[in-house]
Amino acid sequence: MAQHQFERDIVVVGGCGRVGLPLGIAFAGRGLATTAYDLNPTAVDIVNSGMMPFAERDADWRLKSVRDAGTFEASTDAAVVSQAGVVILVIGTPVDEHLNPDPQAVGNAIRDLAPQLRDGQLLVLRSTLYPGVTRLVEQFVESTGLDVDVTFCPERIAEGNAFTELTTLPQIVSGRTPRAVRRAEELFSSLTDETIALEPEEAELAKLFTNTWRYIRFAAANQLYMIANDYGLDFERIRRAMRHNYPRAADMPGAGFTAGPCLLKDTMQLAAFHENNFTLGHASMMVNEGLPLYLVGRLEHEHDLKSMSVGLLGMAFKGESDDIRSSLSYKLRRILRFKAADVLCTDPYVNDPTFISLEEALSRSDVLVIGAPHDAYRSIETEKPVADVWNLLGRGVKV
Repeated sequence: MAQHQFERDIVVVGGCGRVGLPLGIAFAGRGLATTAYDLNPTAVDIVNSGMMPFAERDADWRLKSVRDAGTFEASTDAAVVSQAGVVILVIGTPVDEHLNPDPQAVGNAIRDLAPQLRDGQLLVLRSTLYPGVTRLVEQFVESTGLDVDVTFCPERIAEGNAFTELTTLPQIVSGRTPRAVRRAEELFSSLTDETIALEPEEAELAKLFTNTWRYIRFAAANQLYMIANDYGLDFERIRRAMRHNYPRAADMPGAGFTAGPCLLKDTMQLAAFHENNFTLGHASMMVNEGLPLYLVGRLEHEHDLKSMSVGLLGMAFKGESDDIRSSLSYKLRRILRFKAADVLCTDPYVNDPTFISLEEALSRSDVLVIGAPHDAYRSIETEKPVADVWNLLGRGVKV
């Protein structure tokens, strides 16, 4: 490999997003000169001002620290890609409105970056990939004549816990050559003590299998919740009894909206990869995506919704987050707007001028639905009926 002198250690492409920004800050916190390259000038300006463009635990002080140390910056200039020895791409494989993956999206992004790639770089594909995309990228890079090592090292973090998980969880690394794997191991060893080496196709499936497994587990819990609820029984009481000092049921999750930008998308990517021969994945989608309609049906059975105002508490896709991507609270709102007299939405993290305060939602609503399990809702006091599939209030989950 030709020896090159690079001005920076790392550039993260898509580096001001929810995956790329914590990763870049984490590397910069280890003393590695890191640049977040992003096409969004607003996000870049916010980051360079020392502020986070989204909520992430422990991120604010970490960003300020690496900015003050001079190890981290953000830029909209594509030229920064050529200045770093390691290029990390966090653009994942998107799906269309029919949940079909676009395997060419990542390859197209690499083609756009090709004029900035240099001999001696390590190219790390970080986000979830449709199986086979790593090989397509390898073939394209080889066709350019560049001496660039290509690796796939999937992210494994949960939003809100990025900095803890980046430094405590084992990191999966993969590459076609021993040199590529070694370089990836050296890179991620700066963050965590353990790396696991796989072939690229194994790593691609490992990422999809992980998210699909979680999606199926949540679907099983939601289906069992519906069965118990239809018989007037409290699923949470049953689940608590099952789990008590009984290890074989200890991992049963509670019921709740299963949403966000990854779980459904990756389950459908796996289905597409296996020629849509994935009955369990499709059944899980029907259960999880059907929970909002199920809840409205139960509310409609118990209340005269057409004459009532419904307060929807929490619009993010999960608790203590401002991320609304694929949030089922919005699906629930669409259904309720058709069934109820009015729908009043509130969320302490999501900035939307149409939302109202929690206090106003509590006072104006006839019935309440907890859409996202934010801690702020645990202490609410109300005599009004509450649909709380999360058991956030500790009163059970019957609806």
